[in-house]
Amino acid sequence: MVVTESSQISRPARAPGKRAENGRRAAALLGSAIALAAVLVLSLGLGARQLSPVEVWHGLVDADSAAYTVVHQMRLPRTLLGLLAGAALGVAGGVMQALTRNPLADPGLLGINAGASAAVATAAGLLGVASFQGRVWFALAGAAAVSVLVYAVGGGRAATPARLALAGAAINAALYSYVNGTMLLDTASLETMRFWTVGSLASAQGGTAAMMAPFIAAGLLAAMALARPLNALALGDDSARSLGAHPARVRAGAIVAVTLLCGTATAACGPIVFVGLMVPHLVRALTGPDQRWMLPCCALLAPVLLLGADVLGRLVARPGELQAGIVTAVLGGPLFLYFVRRKVRV
Repeated sequence: MVVTESSQISRPARAPGKRAENGRRAAALLGSAIALAAVLVLSLGLGARQLSPVEVWHGLVDADSAAYTVVHQMRLPRTLLGLLAGAALGVAGGVMQALTRNPLADPGLLGINAGASAAVATAAGLLGVASFQGRVWFALAGAAAVSVLVYAVGGGRAATPARLALAGAAINAALYSYVNGTMLLDTASLETMRFWTVGSLASAQGGTAAMMAPFIAAGLLAAMALARPLNALALGDDSARSLGAHPARVRAGAIVAVTLLCGTATAACGPIVFVGLMVPHLVRALTGPDQRWMLPCCALLAPVLLLGADVLGRLVARPGELQAGIVTAVLGGPLFLYFVRRKVRV
């Protein structure tokens, strides 16, 4: 009877705390959705020609509107590209940090974007591949190869976060040296890829987002399906097995998800860094480490960062523009140094 009474007394004390925590996470998810809606409007409205929200709406739905051409031919394709690429990079970063238990893990820092870039540079330089349809398959192959290589060089099953980071940094440097060398030796490749290599949304065309969507959707679904197993894996392999997870399968599934997400995003807009590093840190402060809440929030907030960087690049250099990859690098570099100095832990 004493045990029953004590349990009856303790349950109400735990339940309100759990409800409050879930309420805070739901509020973070809702706030992320609102922020994304706002930045989508800004991306459609701001640039060399300023459009009000009313003009943006008419430009979307009224073919006779003066803003229709600007919205549909120039702003909408790059906005949709930023939406899909941002979601891909943010979720990939969250998965990488959970998988390696390293808060400084990022697809760019671990060389995965460099692998996709090297494959695309090879395809452009040797085979003349310039379209997204051709680049995406090379990018996926390059991202997959480097994912496996970094994992193997980092120690395989005995890999530690530090060894993975060192392996990724070395491979990243070597591959980007190869990319630069390929471009310098081939003037046509240099002209084709000079904006792509710094990360840009400006080259988006009407059908780019539609071609990306199946790959990004598959990667996002795979990542979301891994949320609960990744939570278990954070406790260690033995604990994960006791909870019914299979660490080897989880790692293989995570590599597939990250390859799909990063390979597709890199093929479409180039190697954009730091999005996958910064966003999971911000989201973790809002939702905690539970991947079931983190990954959806990353999918919403990462496009906010990428599209915000794109809009900022359009405004600070008018009538020209800074590429989104340059802006994210300027923002992300100091933040990365801050995280390193504080030795942030997941």
